[in-house]
Amino acid sequence: MSDHSKSIKRAYPLPQTRNIGICAHIDAGKTTLTERVLFYTGMIHRIGEVHDGQATTDWMEQEQERGITITSAAVTCEWKQLPAEGLFKPFQGVAHRVNIIDTPGHVDFTVEVERSLRVLDGAIVVFCGVAGVQPQSETVWRQADKYRVPRIVFVNKMDRVGADFANVVEDIREKLGANAAPVLIPIGAEESLSGQIDVINGRAIVYSDDDVLGSTCQVRELTDDEAAIAAAARSALIEQLVDADDEVGTLFLEEKPIGAEEIKAGLRRATIANKIVPVAGGSAFKNKGVQAVLDAVLDYLPSPIDIPPALGHDPEDEEARIEVATDDDAKLCALAFKLWSDKFVGKLVFFRVYSGKVAKGDMVYNPRTRRKERVGRLIQIQAAEHKDIEVCYSGDIAAMVGIKNVTTGDTFCDPALEVMLEPPSFPEPVISMSIEPRTTADQEKMAVALQRLGEEDPTFVVRTDEETGQTIISGMGELHLEVIQDRMRREYKVDTNSGKPQIAYRETITKGAGGEGVLKKQTGGKGQYGHVILAVAPNKRGVGLTTENKVVGGAIPKEFINACMAGIKEAMISGIIAGYQVVDVHVDLLDGSSHDVDSSEQAFKMAAIFAMKDAFMKASCQLLEPVMNVECVTPTSWGTSIGGGEKSGRSRPVATSASSRPKCRSRKCSATRPTSARSLRAGRAIRWNLPTSIPSPTTSFNLSSNSAAVRSSPSPSRNQSSDLSTPTMESQTIRIRLRAYDHRALDRSTEEIVDTAKRTGAKVAGPIPLPTRIEKFSVNRSVHVNKKSAEQFEIRTHKRLLDIVDPTARTVDELKKLNLPAGVDINIKI
Repeated sequence: MSDHSKSIKRAYPLPQTRNIGICAHIDAGKTTLTERVLFYTGMIHRIGEVHDGQATTDWMEQEQERGITITSAAVTCEWKQLPAEGLFKPFQGVAHRVNIIDTPGHVDFTVEVERSLRVLDGAIVVFCGVAGVQPQSETVWRQADKYRVPRIVFVNKMDRVGADFANVVEDIREKLGANAAPVLIPIGAEESLSGQIDVINGRAIVYSDDDVLGSTCQVRELTDDEAAIAAAARSALIEQLVDADDEVGTLFLEEKPIGAEEIKAGLRRATIANKIVPVAGGSAFKNKGVQAVLDAVLDYLPSPIDIPPALGHDPEDEEARIEVATDDDAKLCALAFKLWSDKFVGKLVFFRVYSGKVAKGDMVYNPRTRRKERVGRLIQIQAAEHKDIEVCYSGDIAAMVGIKNVTTGDTFCDPALEVMLEPPSFPEPVISMSIEPRTTADQEKMAVALQRLGEEDPTFVVRTDEETGQTIISGMGELHLEVIQDRMRREYKVDTNSGKPQIAYRETITKGAGGEGVLKKQTGGKGQYGHVILAVAPNKRGVGLTTENKVVGGAIPKEFINACMAGIKEAMISGIIAGYQVVDVHVDLLDGSSHDVDSSEQAFKMAAIFAMKDAFMKASCQLLEPVMNVECVTPTSWGTSIGGGEKSGRSRPVATSASSRPKCRSRKCSATRPTSARSLRAGRAIRWNLPTSIPSPTTSFNLSSNSAAVRSSPSPSRNQSSDLSTPTMESQTIRIRLRAYDHRALDRSTEEIVDTAKRTGAKVAGPIPLPTRIEKFSVNRSVHVNKKSAEQFEIRTHKRLLDIVDPTARTVDELKKLNLPAGVDINIKI
């Protein structure tokens, strides 16, 4: 490395560095939490919301329009634990650098979570306080387990109706098998959420609603009820630490006092060892509990020197393991975990330095290609913003420009070190569609765009169908491929037409069979002759193709054996039922014959293909569908009906269990069933959350633009009434959905509804901003209608959702009399 790198001092020592990721199920609040972290650390001065498309880490146009995270975004901030009376903070007053990667929650983009967790030292896993452990939550938890990433849990959305911290903690223990330990318990829930109980310090942290976005908090003594909760949680925490940490266990056995300092030190060791998972509760959207979570990141998650050294292997010998210790003065070793094409900078290579350091202008060595390349620029990524840096030290995450021949998972090292780190693993694509440019002129641009997008995303695969000549793109789901096409249109200016998505079926055989293939062709000169006899048999599911050469006596010359094997592999690409790939087959090459003059490798390859097709015709081939696990959560009275419906859809129930939650007595029916093209996702589980009893027919009415129209759903039964004027609304909920093009008029309407509800004695939960929707339409500028005369327009639709709890008859009357701004549509359901 250059001498220039040695002359620059790092701003933050390794013990004061944290590399963390924020991951969870979609819509659990990851990006909202990241936005608050950046605000409280001073990196941004205005909080942007996901539903407005203003979040810092949701910088892509596709993310802003859909209100979801699509690509992982890296940001860097500084956090210093502030002194507070009565709270022990081990890193108080010491500035720490926190590198954060905000990952997507949608299963279609699980590759972003996979490669991010590969290079991170710790993670914050976010759970919804109402839904608890959701399907993608389990997926990201398994990914973190695979890379042994220490993590803490943040139970978000404790301000929502139905939030229950204790249920979520129990859910984590039951479904994920995690040793969850609450350390910051929410004070109150739903609209009464006010702060957190610090279990270790025995204090209450209260956030003021009047403060500027919860920037400060007040520490006070616990009330009697809070003290009882804290004492029970602290006792349980010490019991967990006694089992997980030797030092705390020794103090306990010697009956020595275990104070806050000993508990935090022991909990940090147990968290880094993946023996305990600290749990905190709060609400990122309501600005309650985020600062305490940042303190927990410093307290419990590891620095780069707290984790075991990275393991690699010798490029010449995969069995020779090499340890890469985190040290600035060691030889360079870094892992490229993501590629991205930037329209201003070019190809960005995101990397994590495990040892040594790299400076701008240095030469780095790639053991895979055995080539050296020069680093043109080093960039510190702040979501969509780029900041040039001179040196990247061990433990840091940055991006480099100037490296050309690189793929995701490549290792950069010193030529004298020669080590290859383990790359992240990626799932196979599960859905495909055909694609073609709208004009011939776009053919070349489409090829370039597909090549670059394929380099960025290992789960996006492009191939050409040999029979039809179509370009086939494959990905993790319909949304994944939709975003790919949208990026091609916006970033590469390529308009495309696409066919319908197709499920990635597979074919296999169900019984053994023999096959014979002969190629005999004479064209006047040297002919083509090959003769192959083989046998096929089913393999165990997941084994794939296995072959064995049982040819004796030189019936097939040795020089043609490899050609036969190549023909066998090629025949597996396309089955005889629908042309899908054949899997899990064992092939024995038995016999054949050759010609002294006319036999060739190509002839035997084709003969082997013919023999495989002949064997498939006799082996009772079967089509394999993708299979997924489905968990149904339903009231007991509905279990039989839903079970019967699942069986009729060719599902196979595997387990049923009863759940005894305080708010929902339900029965869980897990089933495995084939998926459709619409619902197919890798590793995805679907859950239906249903009410505890069959709801009565509802009455709804729409209000829009200074007028009210009442609509009634099917008439109630004999024991029910739909008269909204009677005071029978207690313990019911009015759900209100608002929709408008002008977000200012929408906000005014929301405030008016909230004021009306509170004025009439009801409680309000929300409002909850819903993702905006882009509506497109065309206007013809000429009576001669054609493509040129039609002008495209886009309008952003804003939506809000709120619940009015325990409404009175007066509440309903006042809602009917609302005088709404023009252009605001409201749907109200009781």
